[in-house]
Amino acid sequence: MRPRGAHNYRRGRCLVTKKERIRAALAGQEVDRVPAAFWGHDFLREWSPETLAASTVERYRRYDDDLIKLNPRATYYYEAWGNRYDRPDTQRQPRMLAHAVRSATELAALPEVDPRTGPFGEQLEALRLVVQEVGAEVDVLQTVFNPISVAGRLMGTDLNALKTAAHEDPAAVHTGLATIARVLARYAAASLEAGASGIFFATVDWGTTDAAGEDFYREFGRPYDLQVLHAVRGAPVNVLHVCRSHNLLRLLVDYPVAAFNWDAHGEGNPSLAEGLRLTGRAVMGGIDQRAIATATPAAVAAQAQEALRQTGGRRFILAGGCAVPPETPEANLRAAFEVVHGARAA
Repeated sequence: MRPRGAHNYRRGRCLVTKKERIRAALAGQEVDRVPAAFWGHDFLREWSPETLAASTVERYRRYDDDLIKLNPRATYYYEAWGNRYDRPDTQRQPRMLAHAVRSATELAALPEVDPRTGPFGEQLEALRLVVQEVGAEVDVLQTVFNPISVAGRLMGTDLNALKTAAHEDPAAVHTGLATIARVLARYAAASLEAGASGIFFATVDWGTTDAAGEDFYREFGRPYDLQVLHAVRGAPVNVLHVCRSHNLLRLLVDYPVAAFNWDAHGEGNPSLAEGLRLTGRAVMGGIDQRAIATATPAAVAAQAQEALRQTGGRRFILAGGCAVPPETPEANLRAAFEVVHGARAA
């Protein structure tokens, strides 16, 4: 019996596995078919390692993705330093009840929490459970938010709070960012030890000119991003996710990752073809994560076909530009998978 995830395509004497397919795609080599992967929140089942792992594996087995991006609740980084959130009883994001930091001085005083315990430890356990179940057949990535995003949300939902603190007391903000970066670097390394093939490193609120200018990001974002990425530099499948419209992808193209993921349909963002030229590395995306919840399967398939046209199917993984909504119809996701299941690189 061939392993789950292998495809009836022979390279020499061996059947291609999902891990081989992903590695070939990342390297720009010939693939038996273009790989695809989608991820999204299950807001009701993200509150324990066991339920998050079960939801993740169930989704993977339903769609047979070529890659698993572990999609934990987005609040756990902030919870580790004291933010509080409600627990939703419907499919929605948790709402912030209180935030832990109110000044640059408090940001500088953040403790260096243990990334193997508390909310971080829960996510490591969820990762271990997923890897134990399916890690032999598919790469699993741990999601890690970048330090500036964690610092910003510790100061609340208004991005101006961190920008004001950085203007008034930049040294204190740098001290806080350095603490957060050390913790996230240790957490990213611990994720590799738990079986991850890499991290999905997200810029969240700050990888866009809508949040701050390039000079601000160069000073308060980039150095701490690179500190985290340096901790996992030997991993084979590190991905940078540059969030939002008007993104800063052009500023980040030299980051040491194997692939870049962004919303190619977002206003002011590079197309997939532009991203390939800019980065010289693999790109992930092509499907509008907002439209997929309401589009027809034919419209989703058309987006997938356009993504293949732009990339030639080489150095490419079909995916959403971000997490797809929980209400996305199964038929729409299957329409995207069906396009690539017959697509080899040009």
